[in-house]
Amino acid sequence: MLTDTILRQAFPTMTAATRKMVLAHAPAAMERFQINTPRRVAAFLAQCAHESAMFTANKENLNYSWQALLSTFGERHFPSVGLAKQYARKPVAIANRVYANRMGNGPEKSGDGAKFAGKGWLQITGRNNVTALAMEIGKTVDETLAYLLTDEGGFIGACWFWRTNRLNVLADGWQITNISKRINGGTNGLEERIAYSNALRRALEAAA
Repeated sequence: MLTDTILRQAFPTMTAATRKMVLAHAPAAMERFQINTPRRVAAFLAQCAHESAMFTANKENLNYSWQALLSTFGERHFPSVGLAKQYARKPVAIANRVYANRMGNGPEKSGDGAKFAGKGWLQITGRNNVTALAMEIGKTVDETLAYLLTDEGGFIGACWFWRTNRLNVLADGWQITNISKRINGGTNGLEERIAYSNALRRALEAAA
């Protein structure tokens, strides 16, 4: 279903090396998790492309300025400008704070926030998610964290997340906005997500 020509048509800025990587690892992972129709493939790969800056980043970037900390995470995590300035440009400390006591993570001092910050093409985040994925693929938690940073593991993790959150159903109904909310928690980058999805769907359906 997926070819180099289709990827070039849908993603003109994707490099040849990246297309080769996607074709080497995405098809088997998608088939394993029933991402197997033009709509499902288009919606899935479009979200991955956006989340990973066209498959160039497989690890969450939390290197925020103090202004970005306030606008992104708000007073819940940074109740004062002074506190935000203390954490600014310290991605490990930021992760430990904003992901503390969530998604199975321990408190800020545990270091879980940084350890389980987003990894893979869909940014798998939190101890609970990583532990569940580890059970699915038969690896330890630490092995899974490393595996998510490989090309193959990035797709396996992303496909697992997709199936776990029943996103195929939304893809079948072409509910790209709702898919984006499930993945991102909001509508960040929605215009690009929709554009990527539509472009890849057109290319896949034209080649079918």
